Amino acid sequence: MRDTDTKAGTAQRGGGRRVWLWAGAAGIVAAAVAGVLIYRAAVAEPGARMPDQGNHHIQTLNEAIPPYNSDPPTSGPHLPYIAPWGIHTEPIPRQLQVHNLEDGGVMIQYSCPDGCPDLVARLKAIVSSYEHQVILAPYPGMKTRLALTAWTRIDAFDDFDERRVRRFITAYRGIDHHPR
Repeated sequence: MRDTDTKAGTAQRGGGRRVWLWAGAAGIVAAAVAGVLIYRAAVAEPGARMPDQGNHHIQTLNEAIPPYNSDPPTSGPHLPYIAPWGIHTEPIPRQLQVHNLEDGGVMIQYSCPDGCPDLVARLKAIVSSYEHQVILAPYPGMKTRLALTAWTRIDAFDDFDERRVRRFITAYRGIDHHPR
């Protein structure tokens, strides 16, 4: 066997190793990107995304507006002022809620036709731990017992889950949605 044949065989084997190393590195990068995307979809953005219905200001509650695309609403026509942050014992008009969402607020609303003092107490404890940009209020007639809303986001469910509520608040509280 000639010396040049040995060198050529070694070069071919070395080139093959490089291809496998590059393929392995590409596979690792692809797996990392997929992992980040799955994580962001599952954890970083709780709730369902709703189409943005804009930031149009109306002047009165009686003004005609198109229907909201979610109930409770997550964007759309709203009054030019906000409801006070914190705990409310009366429902907040939908046109008022939306401005709070635009200002980076999160609404936590409940519907309990037969009353639910234990649920309300647990929700009050959560809302009380935030100085501003979170509201708790009843919302009679909802399809679920609980609904969390932020600008273009909604999470509606029946069973209390503190971790779920706090995760939603953490994800969306404080994000301003005024047009730039």
